[in-house]
Amino acid sequence: MHIPDGYLSPATCLATYALAVPFWSVALKRVERRLDTRMVPLLALFSAFSFVIMMFNLPLPGGTTGHAVGMGIAAVVLGPWAGMLAISIALLIQSVFFGDGGITTLGANCLNMAIVGSIVAWIVYRLVAGRAALTSPRRVVAAALAGYIAINVSALLAAIEFGVQPLWFHAADGTPLYAPYPLAIAIPAMMIGHLGPAGLAEAIVSAGLVAWLQRGDPALLRATAPDAPLDQVHEPADTIGGWSPARKLLAGLAVLMLLSPLGLLASGGAWGEWDVEAFARAETRQQIAVASGLNAPPQQAPAGLARLASTWSAPLPDYAVPSLSAPVGYVLSAVAGSGLVILIWLLVGRFMTRRSGADA
Repeated sequence: MHIPDGYLSPATCLATYALAVPFWSVALKRVERRLDTRMVPLLALFSAFSFVIMMFNLPLPGGTTGHAVGMGIAAVVLGPWAGMLAISIALLIQSVFFGDGGITTLGANCLNMAIVGSIVAWIVYRLVAGRAALTSPRRVVAAALAGYIAINVSALLAAIEFGVQPLWFHAADGTPLYAPYPLAIAIPAMMIGHLGPAGLAEAIVSAGLVAWLQRGDPALLRATAPDAPLDQVHEPADTIGGWSPARKLLAGLAVLMLLSPLGLLASGGAWGEWDVEAFARAETRQQIAVASGLNAPPQQAPAGLARLASTWSAPLPDYAVPSLSAPVGYVLSAVAGSGLVILIWLLVGRFMTRRSGADA
């Protein structure tokens, strides 16, 4: 679902940025009063968790790969506004430093996964969980459904963005300029994998972490459960945060970093994320055709795609570190990326704290 540079026209990219910016603005205003030393650690940890969990690629039908995003659990614990900021920062670091998703398409990727994904996950969770106690199994089921539905809505949006490109943006002879496959191909190709393994992975991640928090620190579920019985958790919602609960999550994040090379076991790339050279190689052309319902790709990369694909050169593309084996490089990339995510949130928290002090 990380749309690369070149697959969306400049007009589409501008439109998705224009749609994303108001949500980012409102999210910052909604979360600003919580961006202090109590809330920042949780934002940083869930943002870093999203970064790492997206490195665990899963094999999907058609020979492609997919992954969970962490949008479900982020929305459940942080709420939709903080969740969309947390996922957006993870996507930003991925695109700038690791080439996972484009710079021109960052607005689309954030709109699909961070913004719409967080909102959908939060709505589904609140509707299904209702007023159940924080430790109720109903909240585990609600989190699973929230993650599953959210990632599929995000995948559908990405498929639509891919699919309208050849319809709206093509040469005089009808040759696509950007993403080459129409809606009739893009939607099934994207949705089959996400309705299956990728969606199930997001559901398991969301449900599993909620169940773990119910046993270890149910107070972290209070922020998005204002109607839950108060006697279930003795810690008021406005005192939840700080590094104490974050330290428990940090240990789990460290384990995920060490296990991140498991994401290398899944062969093949994600649908719609082929590089320019893939369109010219016989082997990869066959893989693209199989993943696209036996519809052959164009003989060469579309002109607009080839032009925009080199917009940005990431320092560590595909999480590979020069002169190191793939597994070691993957772990180091997981550590470096998570560190950058956490650093950004610490700087944001420090800035907001200083500004609040100056305003006072």
